[in-house]
Order: sequence, then structure tokens, then C-alpha cells
Amino acid sequence: MAISLQKGQKISLDKESGQALTKVIMGLGWDAVKKGGLFGGFSGGGSVDLDASCILFGEDNKVADTVWFRQLKSRDGSIVHTGDNRTGEGDGDDEQLIVDLSKVPASIKSLVFTVNSFTGQSFDSVANAYCRLVNAANQNEIARYTLTAQGAHTAQIMAKVYRHNNEWKMHAIGESSSGRTFEQLVPAIIPYL
Repeated sequence: MAISLQKGQKISLDKESGQALTKVIMGLGWDAVKKGGLFGGFSGGGSVDLDASCILFGEDNKVADTVWFRQLKSRDGSIVHTGDNRTGEGDGDDEQLIVDLSKVPASIKSLVFTVNSFTGQSFDSVANAYCRLVNAANQNEIARYTLTAQGAHTAQIMAKVYRHNNEWKMHAIGESSSGRTFEQLVPAIIPYL
């Protein structure tokens, strides 16, 4: 059963999944906020274009590589972005990053997952946002973090997957920020490394 993470919580991925993990999927889902319509009913609130990114940090806390809608694969091939969703419509994950933990180079210390509004829409326009980590081998959800913070921010530092004592762990960061792409978030990420 998946663990529902709270802001700041850390877990061992192998322990929570009950097995050694080799490949995981970080899924991001969201909806546009519904706005009041005619006669108090609801009409579609439009679409919201959020973008999931993964930033790979080395031992020196410097960016070693990135995966996002303009670079769908890490240079080493360990992380693949499944593509850009510009609306948030539909059920399930709207964007996914597939991570082959066995191929992540030993020089990489942390994988930080972020979400940005490239179009500059604030999280006041976002509902039902979450990130979740899934075991790719059996599609079982390991952990889920609900991105509850609505507000004028345009980005959020979702979570960090990192190596500690030869095992992979996850830290639900959940820090609101501003920026249209991951590059603008790097200074805010550094304290969490």
C-alpha cells in the first residue's frame, strides 16, 4: 500500500516497496480549477500547462544534467520524460519521468523533481495536484505526495530521490517557488541537497 507523504517526510524506497527497486516512475497529475458558471453551476476553468522536470545533482551539488520538455532524456539514458501535457485534462498522471535507478551514474547524488508553469499561470489555477512514485516492475504505487499549496507561486520543488548508505530514499520537499523553468529553481533547491 502506498505511503501518503507529508511535507518534509523521508522514506526508504526499497523498504516501502518491499523489494530492491531498479526502475521507478515519478508521475505528476493535476487539473485546472473549476470556475463558477451560469446559474451557479460549474464550467471548465480552462487548461493549465504544468511541466515536470528532473534535475540531476552531483556530489558537488552542481547540476550534472536535466530532463524536461525540451530534453526528454538524460545524457546517460537513465531518465526519460514521456512528453509534455499542456492541459492537465484526463485521469491519472499527466506527465511521467521514468527513472532506471540501476543506470543512474554513481557520480549522481540526488534527483530533484520539480513542477513549473511555463506559461506563468499560478497554482491558484491548479487543483488536485500530486506527485507519486511507482515501481515500474509491477506498477504498484510506493508513495504519493499531494501538492496542496495553492497560491500565487508558479512552481514547486516536489521531491528528491537520493542515495544514502547504498540505498535510494525519497524526501517530500513540497516547497513553493517561482519560475517558468527548472533553471530558476536551482538556487531554492540547493539548501535541500
